[in-house]
Amino acid sequence: MSIDNNGHRQVIILGSGPAGLTAAIYAGRANLSPMVLAGNEPGGQLTLTTDVENYPGYPEGVQGPEMMDQFRAQAERFDTEFVNGHVVGVRVEQRPFVLELETGDELTCDALIVATGASARWLGLDSETQLRGRGVSACATCDGFFFKDRIVSVVGGGDTAMEEALFLTKFASAVHVIHRRDSLRASQIMQQRARDNNKINFIWNNVVEEVLSEDGNAVEGITLRDVNTNELSKLMIGGLFIAIGHSPNTGMFRGKIDMNTEGYIDTIAPGTHTSVDGVFACGDAADSRYRQAVTAAGTGCMAAIDAERWLASNE
Repeated sequence: MSIDNNGHRQVIILGSGPAGLTAAIYAGRANLSPMVLAGNEPGGQLTLTTDVENYPGYPEGVQGPEMMDQFRAQAERFDTEFVNGHVVGVRVEQRPFVLELETGDELTCDALIVATGASARWLGLDSETQLRGRGVSACATCDGFFFKDRIVSVVGGGDTAMEEALFLTKFASAVHVIHRRDSLRASQIMQQRARDNNKINFIWNNVVEEVLSEDGNAVEGITLRDVNTNELSKLMIGGLFIAIGHSPNTGMFRGKIDMNTEGYIDTIAPGTHTSVDGVFACGDAADSRYRQAVTAAGTGCMAAIDAERWLASNE
């Protein structure tokens, strides 16, 4: 049996975004009766996305929350149990693995799939929060298509910001890159590509103070503050992209599983095995490069297959 009376499961999946739910579908079809711990943000980053037009199988596009509801329903069809509890601690130095919930309860499992995702870093403005999905985005690849012939802004000065700005030039009529300093952190090659693009304009030594919208349904502009003079100015734009980085939601595993300096979990190619035997990582918790729903789902599939084979070899 995969489930017994003392809170033990063969497979527990941390996270309920595309990676975690795809892992649940595959683990469920393998008769592993997985448990998914959905965390504080069930559905992951896609629940903050309005239109998703780049996921195969949805020719007319789909709302992010609706897509995640469909993923969940498919996982439930294959005997996946969902728990909304948030994990506050893990013990992976012992077998079975132990997960500590914020309620004080503990669960144990033989195989653990980490699909905790990553969170975009935001500016922390109330107006920014209110307009997420309504013209404020942290993913040009996801949402750039919706800004055809509009003037947009990108906040940031690293490689990610340059990549976002360059991608947006395929759609936007102009791209303003806003940076709090007078020089970029991006690599020289990315800086040069951005400077050579006549659609990109740089606004130095400025930060965004407020995102402007009359009706709260669309971005109409931003208020900027010059960091040297504190002078305020307005910039009329139709979209704002925040590109100041992502933070993987892997803090509870720091010092317990090998990860890079940014906190992304290291996996052993070509699969999803981690430095701890029986722990597997997928989706944005292990991927700092692509961060797409379709790639997350693909690695979720891989993690479930890896876990199934690992369990079979360790019976």
